[in-house]
Amino acid sequence: MATISTAMVTTAFELPGHRIIRNIGIVRGIVARSRSVVGSIGAGLQTLLGGNITLYTELCEKAREDAYELMLAHAVAHGANAVIGMRYDANEVAPGVTEVLCYGTAVVVDAGG
Repeated sequence: MATISTAMVTTAFELPGHRIIRNIGIVRGIVARSRSVVGSIGAGLQTLLGGNITLYTELCEKAREDAYELMLAHAVAHGANAVIGMRYDANEVAPGVTEVLCYGTAVVVDAGG
């Protein structure tokens, strides 16, 4: 299965050194995550101490990573070899449940610039 290198994903709307030869369209990856009871208790204890709440940080990072990978798979499935204009968004869809969305524009670029 083809993949897209992280070097071929950008938040910009162009990819330096490459010419966009086809715009495929919007691609996305969506993940909905909830906190576990154990994670909530551990994070609750961390909030009492102040500072970075590492349990939540790890949960957020994993959700973003999963959404990113799903977006790349969506792009590859549509024939893209790059994604431009990549962004993240997150919303609480229910108490304790967060949706993380990773989206961008799938494109085909030539390697020669």
